[in-house]
Amino acid sequence: MQIQLNTDRNIETTPQLQAQVEEAVNQTLGRFGDRITRVEVHLTDVNSDKGGRDTRCVMEARVAGMQPVAVDDLSRTVAQAVRAAAGKLERALETRLGRLGRR
Repeated sequence: MQIQLNTDRNIETTPQLQAQVEEAVNQTLGRFGDRITRVEVHLTDVNSDKGGRDTRCVMEARVAGMQPVAVDDLSRTVAQAVRAAAGKLERALETRLGRLGRR
């Protein structure tokens, strides 16, 4: 599973951030690793310096032979947004892949 991280101009892409995102994605979605070809993570600072719930994480999983599955989360910090989006993506994949298994 390939993990691609994209950030806007307000969030600096550091090796630590890349490692944090990869760890969260692998921990949450690792069991789907044989079905997922790529996960794209897009981080955006919505309010910049204004504060509040302003970090948006959009996660999109490319599943072999299926349309992409995308989710998003808006949280106070990058870490919270990444973890929450990974959890939402896990539930979305469970639903979508579970339906395929019942057919």
